Amino acid sequence: MEENFEAGFPTEVVKEGEVRVLVPKLEAFVKSPSDYAPSKAPVFYNPVMELNRDVAVLALQAYQRMVDRELSVCEPLAGCGVRGIRFAKEVVGVEKVVVNDINGKAVQLAKYNVELNGLGGKVVVQNLDANFLLGSYAAPRKRFDAIDIDPFGSPAPYLDSALRALRDGGLLSLTATDLASLCGVYPKACRRKYGGKPLRTEYCHELAVRLLAGCLATSAAKHDIGVKIVFSHSTDHYIRVYATTEYGAKKADKTLENMGYVMHCFKCLHREPVKGFYLFDVSKKCSACQAKMDFAGPLWIGKIVDKEFCKLMEEELVRRSFRLKGRIEKILKLIESEAEAPITYYTINKLCSMLGLPVASVKKVLRILKRSGYSAFLTHFNSQGIKTNASNLALQTFLLYKQKSQLKS
Repeated sequence: MEENFEAGFPTEVVKEGEVRVLVPKLEAFVKSPSDYAPSKAPVFYNPVMELNRDVAVLALQAYQRMVDRELSVCEPLAGCGVRGIRFAKEVVGVEKVVVNDINGKAVQLAKYNVELNGLGGKVVVQNLDANFLLGSYAAPRKRFDAIDIDPFGSPAPYLDSALRALRDGGLLSLTATDLASLCGVYPKACRRKYGGKPLRTEYCHELAVRLLAGCLATSAAKHDIGVKIVFSHSTDHYIRVYATTEYGAKKADKTLENMGYVMHCFKCLHREPVKGFYLFDVSKKCSACQAKMDFAGPLWIGKIVDKEFCKLMEEELVRRSFRLKGRIEKILKLIESEAEAPITYYTINKLCSMLGLPVASVKKVLRILKRSGYSAFLTHFNSQGIKTNASNLALQTFLLYKQKSQLKS
């Protein structure tokens, strides 16, 4: 079959999960070392996002088990269609998948890949603007059970149309790859797209997740929809948020109770969450060192992982033979363990650098904190990170006074 298809550009067949797909041969489009091959190809395909798609399969299967019904799924920014095709092939209970792309070449490639995997009766390929497509499914009884938005950049332009096209109790999955704006390199872009102020801190990737979740919550509230964040992760060059929805103004009001700010002291690294949308004292002094504090937000200060949903994903992973299974298992275990942890994290290398100390062993710091009666968790956001209810001052004291005797690697 492959020999009968003429894409008009170099292609190759790759295997991912349980499917085989024809994709652009990326090395053919690289002319200099600085070229980002996926964006240079006529059809967008990024092999680095295989883990993202693996986790999306696990999340969709966990959701299907949770609601116990047949699912209709939409991928409005499909590229070559690999994500939607994997949903149709690998997730039990998926009845129909609509994959869409505005790029005509992508649509032809996606149609070919649907047939290559024998899914012509389950996967529909469309060639429309993503928001126009989602708008056409906004009427009751036409809406999707799950929508997965995986753009090149920000998902913000698609939130309103996706929320309108998602049924009550549906699953919305979002990828954001514009971490430079979410992590504070381009704060104006973050304010435009996500309606919140970022901060360039050591825990900026968690703030990025919370800014995206907050943007989703406020967008949903405009439509009298509440959201529950069931899973999120920060991996490689992107963040990912999964949320279920609930119709109703009261549900939306309840959701907005999870909005707030994070105050941060750049002098001593103290931080604290502030609940609520409303004005607060931005000139507040740091309670630890009395320096002026900065802030991030408004953003989501509620839970960013549901422990039971994460466990369902772990159960599903056991049944899979993903190429990246080992790495995904480690990520899921870390995320489950930190599900109930306090907001934000400290990085031991940053603290040690500030104190002029050699970098301590993260696991030994963790053990000492637990022995001293504090809660302490490793985090998937950063290999040097620890989430704890110990104060910044207490953590620095541990590092200063126990470095020589207990923290040497």
